[in-house]
This record gives sequence, C-alpha cells and structure tokens, in this order.
Amino acid sequence: MLAFSKTSLVLAQAFKTGFWIRSQAPLSLAADSEPESDLAVVKGRMEDYSDHPTTALLIVEISDSTLLHDRGIKSSLYAKAGIEDYWIVNLVDRQVEIYRQPQRDAGKRCGHGYATMTVLNAGANVAPLGLPGAAIAVSDLLR
Repeated sequence: MLAFSKTSLVLAQAFKTGFWIRSQAPLSLAADSEPESDLAVVKGRMEDYSDHPTTALLIVEISDSTLLHDRGIKSSLYAKAGIEDYWIVNLVDRQVEIYRQPQRDAGKRCGHGYATMTVLNAGANVAPLGLPGAAIAVSDLLR
C-alpha cells in the first residue's frame, strides 16, 4: 500500500531521533487489548523496549475498507488507553481526520471517545501534539 509507505516516511522525517515509528505492530494498551495500529510513534528506540509499548505519542491508521472499524472500535480503544493524538488517513474521502482529547463516552463501544475531531484536506498542514513545531502537509499523507 503506497499511502502506508509514504505516511511512514513522512512521520520518520518529522520525528527524527528519539522516536520509534512502529509499523503494524501491537500496543499493549490493557491486559485484554493489544490492537495493531498501522503506524505508532513511540518515545525512544526499538532497543528501549523488551515488550510491546504501552502507549504512543501518535497513532495513525491508513483507512479505505477499514474506515468504519477505525472510526469505531479502534478509536474507542485508543481513547480509553489515553492516546492523545489519533489520526485516520481517510483514503476514501481524501482527507485526514484528527482525533484529540480522549474522554469517557458511554455511547462508544469501549466507553471512551474523543472530544474533538478535525477534518483536514490537501493544502492543510497538521502538527502532531508530540511535535508541536512540525508542519506535516496533509497532501503528503494522502499520496
């Protein structure tokens, strides 16, 4: 999947040293939950971990056929785990959905959701919460 490779490269260029960009690997978010995100940015290097990380600065899902799943159960799982910055690269609508401010939400499958969701189209830039000085072009994530 070309979008997956491009997004991984864009994140690696933004998060240079001191961060590990994990691809399609589990996160140990709870005793009964180890979702596999498409991409996760975690602090440190691979060598710093003897097991799966338990959190991430940023999680990115590349979505076309998995869009409803990524907006639903995965979003709720990540919010429940306190992931502050969750992005969906929505290939169907050619936009990036930015989810922030996890909170309790009884209406969501895992009892948690995000207070804010922002939709960005090509031409916009986004800065990850863990790297506020960065300006990542949405168009680079959609290629």
